[in-house]
Amino acid sequence: MAAMSPGPDFAITVRNAAVSGRRTGVMTALGIAVGVMVWSVCAALGIAALLAASATAFTVVKLVGAAYLLYMGTRAVWGALRGGHAAAAADGGEAGDGAGDDAGDADPASRPWSGFWQGLLTNVLNPKAAVFFVALMPQFLPASPGVADTLLLAVVAAAITGSWFTVVSAVVGALRRLLSRPAVRRRLDAITGTVLVALGLRLVVEH
Repeated sequence: MAAMSPGPDFAITVRNAAVSGRRTGVMTALGIAVGVMVWSVCAALGIAALLAASATAFTVVKLVGAAYLLYMGTRAVWGALRGGHAAAAADGGEAGDGAGDDAGDADPASRPWSGFWQGLLTNVLNPKAAVFFVALMPQFLPASPGVADTLLLAVVAAAITGSWFTVVSAVVGALRRLLSRPAVRRRLDAITGTVLVALGLRLVVEH
């Protein structure tokens, strides 16, 4: 249920799968899953608890994460204002060109890995993940957890998250022919960009 709840991870996966295709969406899901594994290990080792308890550390991660969401959101909104195809070509193709999966890309193979890093950074730079895993993880670990216990739980959490966002990518990717139409693409960019900006601003003002 936590993986399925709407948030930055969901928004970035939907946009990447719709704009750049299913493969980029799946790579975004993989990046998010790796981010979940990072947070799982940090929570098990007590690092996430230190972050959640330290106002300074929490604020730093919060501001960096908010800046990243604002950057991604404003790029999407700017692409919508300029028109999906023109914006994608001017942007180096990272956002996708709508109809052709690789048209306008200097290096088509780089786009899926761009999705991976976007998914990873979106998840790792979310300080709410620290609080979430501090509250959740200890309940599923023994009193004196071993390395195997920690790794197993991290893998399970990452597998659940990755599986969910892979399904999301497959569904959105199947609808890409419709979503890649210029008018629909502009609306999609505008909506997902606005959501990311709103999430970034909300992250800034939250304590």
